[in-house]
Amino acid sequence: MEPDQKAVEAHLRPLIEQELAELRQQSDATREHRQPVELDQQSVGRLSRMDALQMQAMANAVEQRRRSRIVALDQALRRMNDGDYGYCVDCDEFIGEKRLEIDPAALKCVRCA
Repeated sequence: MEPDQKAVEAHLRPLIEQELAELRQQSDATREHRQPVELDQQSVGRLSRMDALQMQAMANAVEQRRRSRIVALDQALRRMNDGDYGYCVDCDEFIGEKRLEIDPAALKCVRCA
């Protein structure tokens, strides 16, 4: 038996919006870590510059994953607004409330995933 889609959406929408807000806040808070590392041989030695470049690369990788999650959550909200949320993109069956609880941006049911 398929749960009421509107009830699932009403429960998950605030969770999605909260996660989006947190991800955007984290992105803003780490913006300076992703800025280009300046070449300044006077104040930063070669090893320190290499460390800074490595930290920048890690911050960029985290930001890329964060951006991917933001896109997925934005698409989930769009599907809610369009009335398509909660249905598998492959078989068009309801994904399942527990799976959506774990990942509200899920596109496929367990069987198709």
